Amino acid sequence: MSDDLLLVVLLATLKLIGLGLGATLLLPILRDERVGPRTVPGDEDGGGGSDRVAPIAPRGPGGNGIPVPLPDAAPARVRLREPRRLADLLPGRERRPQHVPDAPRVPVRD
Repeated sequence: MSDDLLLVVLLATLKLIGLGLGATLLLPILRDERVGPRTVPGDEDGGGGSDRVAPIAPRGPGGNGIPVPLPDAAPARVRLREPRRLADLLPGRERRPQHVPDAPRVPVRD
């Protein structure tokens, strides 16, 4: 086979593979799966009604809307609501005790 014919066959094969994969991905979209009308509990006569969804009840403890803190929550060391520097609000670090030398060293000469 010549190089030109081989290139055409290769590109045509790749095109067909791509079209096959594209059709496979589009197949679920093209299916005719219609969803029937939704029935609302308590609406047996099929009459009108509201299409709005009922509000979802909030989850979690406490019904008064105040969130409960986590069990390991601890307050911050510093409140940053004041117009002061952070360095002024934090306590100073403890300094290490000063090292006291044992005895003065005397050089030994031979």
